Amino acid sequence: MAPDTPRSLRVSEIFFSLQGEGSRVGLPTVFVRLTGCPLRCTWCDTSHAFSGGQSMSLAAILARVAEFPTRQVCVTGGEPLAQKACLDLLTALCDRGYDVALETSGALDVSLVDPRVSRIMDLKAPGSGEAKRNRWENLAYLRPHDELKIIIACRADYEWAKAQLAKYDLARRCPVLLSPAQGLIEPRELAEWILADGLPVRFQLQLHKCLWGNIPGR
Repeated sequence: MAPDTPRSLRVSEIFFSLQGEGSRVGLPTVFVRLTGCPLRCTWCDTSHAFSGGQSMSLAAILARVAEFPTRQVCVTGGEPLAQKACLDLLTALCDRGYDVALETSGALDVSLVDPRVSRIMDLKAPGSGEAKRNRWENLAYLRPHDELKIIIACRADYEWAKAQLAKYDLARRCPVLLSPAQGLIEPRELAEWILADGLPVRFQLQLHKCLWGNIPGR
């Protein structure tokens, strides 16, 4: 198979659904899921995007996105920034007037992402198995319209998240979202911990999973 050209990307799927997380939760959104990820989080729910997919030109992706009745677009993965042409795609979407969000693991440099894009960036807690991959320099690039997400798999992850909130004053940088890792912790437990400590974060469940379960493309 020939390698992708600089103006093409390896795409796992493009689909229309409701945004399930963050400040845009519930909004009809086109998702562009790119193939590939250098991380292997223990609780990953998108392992189908690690490989496969199809090579699509930038023009073909934009044409497909334009077929759906919304101005909301989320570029996700896998890890979308693992493909260099992702930066071109983000800028092209912004140029066409879309409200663009990028979901990224936080392990790769976000400094070159178009400033019009809302960066939804993970911090990997120890329970992910990938905490060593956190690129702490990225915190300096987060702005109020970005969001920081931490998935919590156990009480130790929660205590770790509390420590990072205090150490880096995260809530003053951008909204911070805490999510329970599905099947590893009861959502109510996390909610009660947050309330007990009065943390300046948003508790979130994944709306799409409440509606459709773990179905790719939803």
